[in-house]
Amino acid sequence: MSSLPYLIVIGGATATGKTALAIRLAQHFGTEVLSADSRQFYRGLDIGTAKASAAELSAVPHHFIDFLDITQDFNVGDYEREVLQQLDIIFQQKKVAILVGGSGLFLRAVCEGLDTFPEVSEKVKSQVAEGEKSGGLSWLQTALAQHDPQYFAAADQQNPARLRRALEVTLSSGQPYSAFLTQEKKPRPFQPIYLLLEVPRPQLYARIDARVEAMLAAGLEEEARQLLPFRDRTALKTVGYTEFFDYFAGQIDRAAAIEQIKQHSRNYAKRQATWFRKHGDWTAFQPDDWPEILKFLAEKTGK
Repeated sequence: MSSLPYLIVIGGATATGKTALAIRLAQHFGTEVLSADSRQFYRGLDIGTAKASAAELSAVPHHFIDFLDITQDFNVGDYEREVLQQLDIIFQQKKVAILVGGSGLFLRAVCEGLDTFPEVSEKVKSQVAEGEKSGGLSWLQTALAQHDPQYFAAADQQNPARLRRALEVTLSSGQPYSAFLTQEKKPRPFQPIYLLLEVPRPQLYARIDARVEAMLAAGLEEEARQLLPFRDRTALKTVGYTEFFDYFAGQIDRAAAIEQIKQHSRNYAKRQATWFRKHGDWTAFQPDDWPEILKFLAEKTGK
């Protein structure tokens, strides 16, 4: 057992029950939750991001939810720095904290530090910008899949900022972006414990479809309509919003938008699951394995 405080890291694909487990563990350990869902940082993105309810948020202290306006820029480096500062505060009083989210990049930044990348030339930035302007997201996807299939397979393929950045680094350096993702872990003043929530695929897809239906009933379409003026912001270039934006623009009908939200959510969950299988020292549980999870954590922490 470590003399350091413990950071319980809860990862997993969308709709696997991460939020509920994080709150339950925070109540059990008398501690606080830090969100690693980059879309939940923003106020107004509530239904489409499956943000915890007001009652859930008030059950235990939460950090990094609803703390940014949609017009504010906030990258993974900003997040790493601010989470480490918040953990310093929490660990002055508590021996355990909870970090939860489906973005492997943000979880990894906190626990291991960010990788160091080469400078990107203005010429390459312009080259990629021109390609994206003429070909859109599909151009970025095709170009990155050609230059770095390893990273592309694990990346959020609907996130143009991630694809753009990876392609810029690849073209500037002459090496695949994935080659820069294997650097040494940075020392941290805490001991991470990695919990991965998994659900059998047919059950997970059924949960995703049910969640989308619940979002629609809660007003997802109207939320997307209110956010339409900000559609070019990176946080809104994501499943649940882009499909409705296409519907509002007359590019697809409403039924197609809803079906695409379900399909794109399933695709995203599959990519998340692939990433978690390849990265990190995760111990997998199903969401209802509460006794086994507690037993595992007791062995790890002595609590």
